[in-house]
Amino acid sequence: MSRHVLVTGAGTGIGEAVSRQLHTDGYRVSLVGRRPEPLAALSASLGENAYAVTGDVADRSSISSAFASARERFGSIEILVNSAGMAPTAPFHRVDFADWQRTMDVNVNGVFHCSQIALGDMLGAGWGRIINIASVASLRGFPYVSGYCASKHAVLGMTRAVALEVATQGVTVNAICPGYVDTDIVRTAISEIVAKTGRTEEDAMRHFTESNPQGRLVEASEVASAVSWLCSDGAASVTGQAVAIDGGGTA
Repeated sequence: MSRHVLVTGAGTGIGEAVSRQLHTDGYRVSLVGRRPEPLAALSASLGENAYAVTGDVADRSSISSAFASARERFGSIEILVNSAGMAPTAPFHRVDFADWQRTMDVNVNGVFHCSQIALGDMLGAGWGRIINIASVASLRGFPYVSGYCASKHAVLGMTRAVALEVATQGVTVNAICPGYVDTDIVRTAISEIVAKTGRTEEDAMRHFTESNPQGRLVEASEVASAVSWLCSDGAASVTGQAVAIDGGGTA
């Protein structure tokens, strides 16, 4: 029987691309997110071996229920892809604390909740993969996204620590660190920068592409391909790593 993968933030963006790739690879895929409509549409398009269930990663009770439902459908969780995230933008001196707190709740605490819950299954089986969708903002700073940078630095630190804790128990823990990816979250961020700073859309787009030596946004499918490899038995010795997908920006 194929392995059971659970993907958070599965309804859109990177999470959707990862879900499609892993389903194509032959995994049973549980699709988790807060909004039922995109999850249901994705599950319907994938067909057999895809299961949609709603859950908020920032709410321990909610996400625990989602994981329990996924287990009832496909059994123990063997691979976890933490893709849920948010990236509000604002100059630091104008950051609203409620936005800051929600960013930490989703991007950091969500990874904590999901990884801790899934790890019980993996340690019991002596095999598992946790893949955190982090960011090049885990590795360096970027203007106007201070909360996002802080949260993604935290995710990378958590990744490295947990990887060392479970290194002898058949479980790997890695972070994928994409540059700016062509998703709705980046398009929304561009609109917010225009609205909050008065910069033009073209200038705001340059803010996202100038850090990539290839001069472009990364495609979500490129991130999904890296996740697919980290799920494989061939990546068994790769753990505690920050895998940058950024056109050479962190070279």
